[in-house]
Amino acid sequence: MTALSIRINLANGGKLGPGKIALLKTIDSEGSIRKAAASLSMSYPRALKLIEELNRDFAAPVIASTHGGAERGGSHLTSTGADVLTLYNQAVEAAASSTGPALEALAAITASN
Repeated sequence: MTALSIRINLANGGKLGPGKIALLKTIDSEGSIRKAAASLSMSYPRALKLIEELNRDFAAPVIASTHGGAERGGSHLTSTGADVLTLYNQAVEAAASSTGPALEALAAITASN
């Protein structure tokens, strides 16, 4: 399947793409960085590194965490994190709708090995 993948180069040098967005979405649904990392087959240290990058790239943190173990601890998107997800999804949808014919044409001429 031919599909569009978007990576946004932020003005401050940060990058926002499918991997970080998948991590944000999965933290939102799982409520835990560790569970999100496992769900994405990503190491916990890698997930923490990506979150640190995201929190550094935006004016306010995108993830907030509370410590306290399985019963009291967890992580969730901040309002900035929710905005990042929404805006990224809007950019992807706009790009996909405007590139649809070109993607179909590319798919038609792609070698199938």
